[in-house]
Amino acid sequence: MGRGKFKGKPTGRRQFSTPEEMIAGSSARPRTFRKEVADVIEDETSDVESEEESEGEPEKVKGAEGVIQIENPNLVKPKNLKARDADFDKTTELSRREREEIEKQKAHERYMKLQEQGKTDQAKKDLERLALIRQQRADAAKKREEERAAKDQKKVEGRK
Repeated sequence: MGRGKFKGKPTGRRQFSTPEEMIAGSSARPRTFRKEVADVIEDETSDVESEEESEGEPEKVKGAEGVIQIENPNLVKPKNLKARDADFDKTTELSRREREEIEKQKAHERYMKLQEQGKTDQAKKDLERLALIRQQRADAAKKREEERAAKDQKKVEGRK
């Protein structure tokens, strides 16, 4: 059972590369790393060659791009326009979500206006409840006043 900073792996002991293995290139390191380095070197050399070749030739298009002009609806278009690129005559069209959001806000504003005026069903119910509560409070206040008056009379009669 190992102790200390490094715990044993479930697959067995840790294996380290020896200097001989590193020189021979047969270390336990994954081979993909060497392939990636080789690919990067090849890409750098092929970029220089392709730049020289593409100067005289027009750019080739893949698949049906040359035949059909496709506009990707998921493509994010740059939102920042420079002043010289801006088209002032063109009216901007709102997206469906933006239109729905504006309609929702306007409907809410209309509803709140009607609510303030007391014309909606909910406003009418609220006003009825408010009137009922006011009536109950007025009755309770009147009853308390009558009870106080009755207590005061009993005290006056009790002193006599």
